[in-house]
Amino acid sequence: LFGLIKNCIDYFSGELVSDAHDPVYMDAYNRSISNPEEFWSDLGRLIDWHKPWEHVMDNRNPPFTKWYSGGYVNACYNAVDRHVLNGNGNKVALIYDSPLTNTIRHVTYQELYDEVSVFAGGLANLGLQKGDRVVIYMPLIPEAIVAMLATVRLGAVHSVVFGGFAASELCMRIEHAEPKFILAANCGVEPRKVVPYLDILHEAVEMSKWKPICNIVYIRENILRSGNINWKTDML
Repeated sequence: LFGLIKNCIDYFSGELVSDAHDPVYMDAYNRSISNPEEFWSDLGRLIDWHKPWEHVMDNRNPPFTKWYSGGYVNACYNAVDRHVLNGNGNKVALIYDSPLTNTIRHVTYQELYDEVSVFAGGLANLGLQKGDRVVIYMPLIPEAIVAMLATVRLGAVHSVVFGGFAASELCMRIEHAEPKFILAANCGVEPRKVVPYLDILHEAVEMSKWKPICNIVYIRENILRSGNINWKTDML
């Protein structure tokens, strides 16, 4: 939320704010209190909408305010597509710096767009639709961002599970989310060990009362069990 407010402040004043008591910040805050509909309407116009909203603040059922009711927006489009369409495809979108694997990788908006589009297409071909759910069980790698953006692009819902969880905790979250697919990596890397995500995932699915259609696995080593869909080779 603060990032959105900061964008609004930059938009109106062209100034950067580093202090919450800065006059520019306080002016924006006061506007949000005195005229919230105008303030949030101005902020709403900073992103792209497939369908404009009908009401910025819909208070017909207090105290349950609905924001931007009637509008339709895609978070993936705003995070990726619009930057490419505005000529910023060659700018860096992600910086991945892993001292544990001695890897530094810069991903541009165009590269991110291409990866997300291909993966979203693969998910759609497997039957993922708007309103479906997926569980994401991955380490902190760029492909985890691709997984989140691809599901959002299709209107699906993702539940991100912390990679440090054991099989029993992962099982609980699978049963709660009832995902159509599980998106995973085969392992995570910690300072003194390699965490066998794939072994934990298979144990969790075996324990779970809910069975996903399949697991889609990003391979960080040459380890792959039968019954999984390979992220790179099978999703094209």
